[in-house]
Amino acid sequence: QVQLVESGGGSVQAGGSLRLSCAASGSTGSINDMGWYRQAPGKQRELVAVITSGGNPYYADSVKGRFTIFRDNAPNNVNLQIHSLKPEDTAVYYCNARIQVDWNEYNAWGQGTQVTVSS
Repeated sequence: QVQLVESGGGSVQAGGSLRLSCAASGSTGSINDMGWYRQAPGKQRELVAVITSGGNPYYADSVKGRFTIFRDNAPNNVNLQIHSLKPEDTAVYYCNARIQVDWNEYNAWGQGTQVTVSS
């Protein structure tokens, strides 16, 4: 149905920046919200940011002011611009899309991209 391909992760120094990108392909149907989650080893997957189909962004308190989620000019792409990275941001970051199928929604997930921040 839908494939999400993530890119942009890497290893950076504290205070640095990264841009994560996610491209949706395949039979995407209607994509509603798109977002980013992250999971550190031994931790639950947590919401980082989400952007609605109407363009309204929402952020976890821990990333407000540092992370920006946006959809670029490719309609099924979502990006996460990250500034002022902290070691506690180290995690695998997953792209998420809410896919509309008739009157139902389901989650599509990317494979994850590793972000490592050194102090």
